Amino acid sequence: MSVPTSVVGFPRIGSDRELKKSIEGYWRGKHGIEDVKATAKLLRERHWKIQQQAGISLIPSNDFSYYDQMLDTAILLGVVPQRYKRLSLDAEDTLFAMGRGYQGDKGDVTALPMKKWFTTNYHYLVPEIDDSVSISLSSDKPFEEFTEAKALGITTKPVLIGPYTFLKLARRPEGAPLAIDRGLIEQTAKAYADVLERFAGLGVDWVQFDEPYLVLDKERGDLELFKSLYTKILPHRKSTNGTVRLLLQTYFGHVRDSYETLGLLGFDGLGLDFVEGRNENLAALEEFGVSENTTIFAGVVNGRNIWRNDYAVSLGVLDAVRKVTDRVAVSTASSLLHVPFSVAREDGLDAEVRRHFAFAVEKLDEIGELAELVQDNDEERKSSKALADNQALFDGHRVKADAAVSKRIAGLSEGEFNRKPARSERQRLQREELHLPLLPTTTIGSFPQTKEVRAERARLRHGEISQDDYDAFIRSQIDDVLSKQEAIGLDVLVHGEFERNDMVEYFGQNLNGFLFTKNAWVQSYGTRCVKPPIVWSDVSRAQPITVAWSAYAQSRTDRVVKGMLTGPVTILNWSWPREDITHEQQTTQLALAIRDEVLDLEAAGIKVIQIDEAALREKLPLRRSDWHKEYLDWAIPAFRLVHSGVKAGTQIHTHMCYSEFNDIIRDIDAMDADVISFEASRSDLTVLDAIQEAHFETEAGPGVYDIHSPRIPSQQEIEDRIGDILAKMDKASVWINPDCGLKTRGNAETWPSLEHMVAAAKAVRERLER
Repeated sequence: MSVPTSVVGFPRIGSDRELKKSIEGYWRGKHGIEDVKATAKLLRERHWKIQQQAGISLIPSNDFSYYDQMLDTAILLGVVPQRYKRLSLDAEDTLFAMGRGYQGDKGDVTALPMKKWFTTNYHYLVPEIDDSVSISLSSDKPFEEFTEAKALGITTKPVLIGPYTFLKLARRPEGAPLAIDRGLIEQTAKAYADVLERFAGLGVDWVQFDEPYLVLDKERGDLELFKSLYTKILPHRKSTNGTVRLLLQTYFGHVRDSYETLGLLGFDGLGLDFVEGRNENLAALEEFGVSENTTIFAGVVNGRNIWRNDYAVSLGVLDAVRKVTDRVAVSTASSLLHVPFSVAREDGLDAEVRRHFAFAVEKLDEIGELAELVQDNDEERKSSKALADNQALFDGHRVKADAAVSKRIAGLSEGEFNRKPARSERQRLQREELHLPLLPTTTIGSFPQTKEVRAERARLRHGEISQDDYDAFIRSQIDDVLSKQEAIGLDVLVHGEFERNDMVEYFGQNLNGFLFTKNAWVQSYGTRCVKPPIVWSDVSRAQPITVAWSAYAQSRTDRVVKGMLTGPVTILNWSWPREDITHEQQTTQLALAIRDEVLDLEAAGIKVIQIDEAALREKLPLRRSDWHKEYLDWAIPAFRLVHSGVKAGTQIHTHMCYSEFNDIIRDIDAMDADVISFEASRSDLTVLDAIQEAHFETEAGPGVYDIHSPRIPSQQEIEDRIGDILAKMDKASVWINPDCGLKTRGNAETWPSLEHMVAAAKAVRERLER
């Protein structure tokens, strides 16, 4: 009997970002919603057939979304706040209003909060449950997509976010944690039971409920909540028309502390991540065993990296699992949503380089080959060409170490990780030197990348204009954005970053050790896609990166202009890191490269330097016991290494966005920056409580409006937010800024919003100074 194969989820944006382009075309009024639906249907069919042709046994459906799967789940369960219902929009526009806000003739509403999906750079919409919500099955989407695939001759495995994860990630409208009472449990369990019954009636064989929240540390009552939900749901696998098998899928870590409970509940399938949770999950299997009716879906193909699978390692895991149970399926460790579509489109990379990579489509083949190899005996494996070819990729000859980089790291001293004098003394000196007003205003760095900007970059790339022509164009853009910032009264200006394609890729292009793709796009949120660079070898700075443009901008104005850099942790977290050396080693290499840039900026007369660490929280281990030893103990010093060499009067800023900061707020303070700007508006300023409680020493700018929405906030709305900030922070420590960079917004939204922000800051400042 062949070993079954399974995919947790598949990318949905399309090989050429067709979904993104179609939805954004609809938003711009280029076509109607029917065109979007047609594109979506075409992509679903194409993706199902790709998986079918690769021989995948259990192909997912309902992993497709116009915006976000958590948002889809909220709509499925009827968790739609009244403010969106009152708009009286159709189904798709209601979904988009929840995802990105709405401002038009039907009303004015902000979007739902947006957070990072566990330790990924994918963002999910946070469900909002108030007392008026009654949870019940309220959408046909999962059933329609199963039926759609069935009409193509493909029987899929429908996928849903599970009830436990859904409730644990939901929140109250005011941002408070959700109080999960018996009534909410009953309603949620019944809705999911109704889902299973309906699928059973459609003849579905397997249904997958994703429960990644199980890999986190357990709070009191968590396992009781999980059991109370599933003891009510599991009996409904059977209906008069058939029986459906339920796969409980976990990922991003281990479930050793809940494995016994999962076994006792009697799931038909249990999906375990043997990439990120390998040792603990194997230990749980060996300690508690596996029910004779349960199939272990062994996640051995990484859904979060682009490197080829090491078959020897995966086969070792599969062999260990098969010693415990012979009911095993080979699976991805998580959804392939987090990797690009296919290596086949990367013809710009040398074939010798490409053979080391596996994107979503290639990972399907890896699953199939592993499913065949796991059934072979030792002799058959020794003669396997597939295994031999795979192992040749891991012979240790891919990368030659850079001796200069190694020597520099070996020579680091403790003093290079600590800036002098103390922050309080630096802040006093900086106030004297910079002469900024109370509640200084600034932006996070980037300004809109218009069609004109992108077109000029493309013309340079294609050789249609000279470098001199391009540089003249960028100077004109900088001059224009500086004059506009001066006109509206911003206190600390930025040069706009028009020369940059991406905050990580731009730096990678000016560092030794990086490779770049043409089409390796990954969904970040909604229709926003990113194309991470690849860390191929040891990293060092090839040449100054930002100095010329920052110096030019400062020469064009009497106001302070911030130098804008991306920090080492964020560069690594938003790249595809190497797997042959540790993340700590790679981050230290990057920190030294960015340190060189910081010192050159200071030497060029730049008084304020922002080193973005937007992704600092992103790779924080999910288990609290691992936070410091496995991450913070080297990530925080890496940031300190970047800026420890500057003079006391040079003000160091950093920025963080779209993550939960409250529980690491003291570690953020220990980064020893002078100023930090936080994404805060979309999360209702919840970070303020942590700042107040921790007696935060870093000056801070909690974002006063959401830049991931096209709506324009009013001056009064921003004044109210500033009032909320001042209720919990010392006015002398507060900066006023948007949530994040403005690259993805249009000029028509950006400038009115900033005018309102500056006017609000001035109005509040005047009241404070009376």
